[in-house]
Amino acid sequence: MNTEQDLIERSDSKCELCGSVDDLSVYEVPPASDGTAERCILLCKICLEKIENTDKIDVHHWRCLSDSMWTPIAAVQVMAWRMLNRLNTESWAQDLLETLYLDEETQNWAQAMEDGEGEEQSLKHLDSNGAMLAAGDTVTLIKDLNVKGAGFTAKRGTAVRGISLVPDSANQIEGRINGQQIVILTEFVRKST
Repeated sequence: MNTEQDLIERSDSKCELCGSVDDLSVYEVPPASDGTAERCILLCKICLEKIENTDKIDVHHWRCLSDSMWTPIAAVQVMAWRMLNRLNTESWAQDLLETLYLDEETQNWAQAMEDGEGEEQSLKHLDSNGAMLAAGDTVTLIKDLNVKGAGFTAKRGTAVRGISLVPDSANQIEGRINGQQIVILTEFVRKST
């Protein structure tokens, strides 16, 4: 049997990420894939395009990862982890990442591509004290902020839970205050421990 036949049999002729049965092809999971079924997954054309073209990421398409991430197949776990990390500004993706367990070898494989994934991965969001911020963190405002267009002032000491990182700006985060989603400059927050 060749790799494609092995993958078709393993996946029951379905995309191993979303379950689609149309336009399936073999995807070698980088880096250093050896072309064996253990280092490859079977993907539909839609998943393949979305993985290779990071500019056009369809957030709702990837909700399928809530099922496929539980597979015992390491290559599928690696791709689920990578896609959930790309979507880390979405609260549902953060929740899935928190529950996804990878053994040490699989985790190292998943993280092997992290350094070369593009500019958005290299942006570091730092609080007023220089502490690294991550999506889902809780921060505290260090000064009163007048929220333009909302008609209220966010008071110093207000906790902002479950922040999102603005992917193209290292000095901005998003958070919810008084039920309203706002953009906050990182220089006005301190990471809560």
